[in-house]
Amino acid sequence: MRKTITMAVLLLALAACNQNSKTTDNNNINMNQKEKAKEVAGRRNFGAQHPVMTPQPCIMIATYDENQVPDVMMAAWGGQCDYDKITFDLGAHKTTDNIRLKKAFTVSFATEENMAESDYFGLVSGNKIPDKVKRAGFIATPSPNVDAPIINEYKLTLECRVIEMEENGEGGARVVGEVVNWSADESILNAEGKVDLAKLKPIIFDSSALVYRTVGDSIGQAWHSGKKFQ
Repeated sequence: MRKTITMAVLLLALAACNQNSKTTDNNNINMNQKEKAKEVAGRRNFGAQHPVMTPQPCIMIATYDENQVPDVMMAAWGGQCDYDKITFDLGAHKTTDNIRLKKAFTVSFATEENMAESDYFGLVSGNKIPDKVKRAGFIATPSPNVDAPIINEYKLTLECRVIEMEENGEGGARVVGEVVNWSADESILNAEGKVDLAKLKPIIFDSSALVYRTVGDSIGQAWHSGKKFQ
């Protein structure tokens, strides 16, 4: 009986070692594949580390916690994924927990006017400083459409409900939200009633220099400037 148990233990140990060896081999293969990326001739090559995607928006995600305390964080990994849908990736944040709880959020855009306050929202965690919205001197108003706050100082805001949340196993998640309404302050509209980015002055995140930059001037007309090549 003892011999049988000993043999079983040895077989299990060998199986575990083989599995670990396979895992290590697979990891080494993946690492080697990345290391063997072919260089593009005539250019400086950086491999796969910290790729520069530009422009990256400075989106301000506002949520409520279980006590209806407002929170705001800045995120850059996000964008529009359908006509009325937006998506972004988050790590393990207070915002991520709030979105899980409320299944709702609002998205606004950092601007030249409130760059410092917006940067502050990205610097501090709502888990450690729950009143950071108040500390920044901003005012939160409940959205009439979703269970999330509208930050009055941000002049363009999208009210969203969560339609998909894919967990990453590390406390973060990829979030897809449906825009149920969006509103803009009259001060950023043009004579035709459309949002004028020149008036809004949104900023973008430069991931190469780690600075914020303003959106530049208009240089051409969409779906028109390229017609000269037709």
